[in-house]
Amino acid sequence: MPASRHYDTVAFDVQENATMLFFARTTDEGDIEDYLLLMRTEGQEPDGEIFLEINEKQFSGSEMICDAKMNGAMLTISFHEPFREMGGESSMVLTFDDSTENRTSMEAGAFRVLGEKLSGGHA
Repeated sequence: MPASRHYDTVAFDVQENATMLFFARTTDEGDIEDYLLLMRTEGQEPDGEIFLEINEKQFSGSEMICDAKMNGAMLTISFHEPFREMGGESSMVLTFDDSTENRTSMEAGAFRVLGEKLSGGHA
């Protein structure tokens, strides 16, 4: 069974040297209690390097991520090998609140950040 994480907020951002897709679960006061960041660097590699950060722990997403699929308010990420930090699971399902803002961020960011890793699913 894949690891599962739910977020209420999805944000997409483009910086000078990176493109980011940020997932956050926030408290009623607006504080971030859990997050996941997918980031693609620009300019170093031909297609850029993907990084994965979960609550301040950083990983090389380019080496770890096999593929990703979108379906509605869900993104499934499959790994080449079991991901120890996710309980040894070989995939992770990210769900998020189905709001206009979150859908807009996913539509703008998923393809730009995940690029060639994104295969199948429905945007």
